[in-house]
Amino acid sequence: MWSIYWKEINAFFSSLIGYVVIGIFLLLMGLVLWVFPDTNLLNYPYATLSPLFDTAPMIFLFLIPAISMRAFAEEQQTGTLELLATKPVSELQIILAKFFADWSLVVFALLPSLLYYYTEYQLGDPKGNLDSGAIWGSYIGLLLLSAVFIAIGLFASSLTKNQIIAFLLAVFLCFLMHWGFYFFSKLPIFVGRGDDLVQMLGVDYHYTSISKGVIDSRDLLYYFSVTALFLSLTRLSLESRKW
Repeated sequence: MWSIYWKEINAFFSSLIGYVVIGIFLLLMGLVLWVFPDTNLLNYPYATLSPLFDTAPMIFLFLIPAISMRAFAEEQQTGTLELLATKPVSELQIILAKFFADWSLVVFALLPSLLYYYTEYQLGDPKGNLDSGAIWGSYIGLLLLSAVFIAIGLFASSLTKNQIIAFLLAVFLCFLMHWGFYFFSKLPIFVGRGDDLVQMLGVDYHYTSISKGVIDSRDLLYYFSVTALFLSLTRLSLESRKW
């Protein structure tokens, strides 16, 4: 399993993929936080990183499917998936290796953003006048959200040999899981009759909750359950090739 993990990590950083992903994320975050006037942190009357955590899910919506689209689609296209199946590893181990490799790349992309936290910490008046609990909660929320998006991306990649189709399908499913249930809750059939329940099915509801700095076991259970669900669907998709 770990040999596949390191193979994926080496594939990211021996080509431009890893550097492009990290570079694009940091460039977009830098523009949002320091250039665009509506979200420029220097224009805020208080120290905050809320623009980062409000914008990051929208960037991840496209960035993570771009990372994960090649996971199984490329393996199927080149025929190396059958070669992997002959090795002494199970489908679950292959899936987990690719999942943790993609998740590691997201972690590498987020680490330099801690510089933004340090900058805001120093700019606070007085210094350190920052809601650190909410910020660390938001970082945890981003990591858990990225885990769900990666699991969805792997599932989409397992369904097709075409990486573009895998990317588009993953973007659609990620959008549906993150914002779709919020929009569904606004339909007349749900308003006043279970709209809160419908919203709770979406990732955004739990991301907003955990971003307040309170780690609720219900939010953690939701993230782990949805991630496990899509990883299980990925395994089922791979096993169906043998039927």
